[in-house]
Amino acid sequence: MKNDPRFQPFDSAKTPRFADVATFLRTPRLPISNEIDIAIAGVPFDMGVNFRSGARHGPAAVREASRIIRQIHPTSGIAPFRLCNVADVGDATVNALDPTASIGLIEAFFHDIHKTGAIPIAIGGDHTVPLPILRVIARDKPVGVVHFDSHADTLDELLGTRINHATTFRRAVEEGLIDPKRVIQIGLRGSRFSENDVQWGADAGFRLITMDEYEKIGRDNVVREIDRVTGKGPTYITFDIDGLDAAYAMGTGVPEVGGFSVRDAQVMIRSLEGKHLVGADICEVAPVFDPTGQTALNAANLLFEMLCVIADSRAKRS
Repeated sequence: MKNDPRFQPFDSAKTPRFADVATFLRTPRLPISNEIDIAIAGVPFDMGVNFRSGARHGPAAVREASRIIRQIHPTSGIAPFRLCNVADVGDATVNALDPTASIGLIEAFFHDIHKTGAIPIAIGGDHTVPLPILRVIARDKPVGVVHFDSHADTLDELLGTRINHATTFRRAVEEGLIDPKRVIQIGLRGSRFSENDVQWGADAGFRLITMDEYEKIGRDNVVREIDRVTGKGPTYITFDIDGLDAAYAMGTGVPEVGGFSVRDAQVMIRSLEGKHLVGADICEVAPVFDPTGQTALNAANLLFEMLCVIADSRAKRS
């Protein structure tokens, strides 16, 4: 049943936004069930980073920041809570002393979501997080990926480990979870360990858009490339917050200058309306490095953009 009162956010005209425990967009906190169309889940895992940790606190910060966001999109008019049953299902369990065990626990958590038929939207956590999610939702059929990031995350290993925030999308290709010809990476610009840091993805078939190219061809052409590369097949959205210019995202493990703006990101995500969307995440928000809270606020708003296009996609395929 749509517009089920059990799945409606608190009405800020009746309950002040600052009241009660924070959930994403003040959605009801409910257990995983087959009544949920879209499950919002925190993944407080940051044991895959090699520099500044702290993204384990990202889910809490993004939920808190999301209190300010209202329920109807100002441009598209999409009202996700009218289209779908949306619930915040809490956080995946992690073992704070065992990264390998944590990956298994995260995978099991998203398996519970997936078997109900709900679409997952994850709040990370570091950018290792998409791998266990993709292992669940793309196990039977590889998906396309729209990847916003300043780094390609296609190293073979980092500090002797093969599963971390810098290897996620290489592992996902090797495991047959993503279709490399339907992957587009947008915003690449970070300094590199070697000349080959991004070359693996290019050789595999990824469409790479560096910030140099982004400036050269412009946002409208990038939007056209997103549409061309992803096509009509199932598509996953992943957003490392360091894809934003560091001016908008200092609260992250590896902030990078010279990136796109929050406005650019909003427009690019909005362009995904009408696509077959099967999941999303936003990762690498480390609130300890941004006492202003702006990074978390930007992440919350970008996650709202994702929720809107995913709700629209889900409603049209129900």
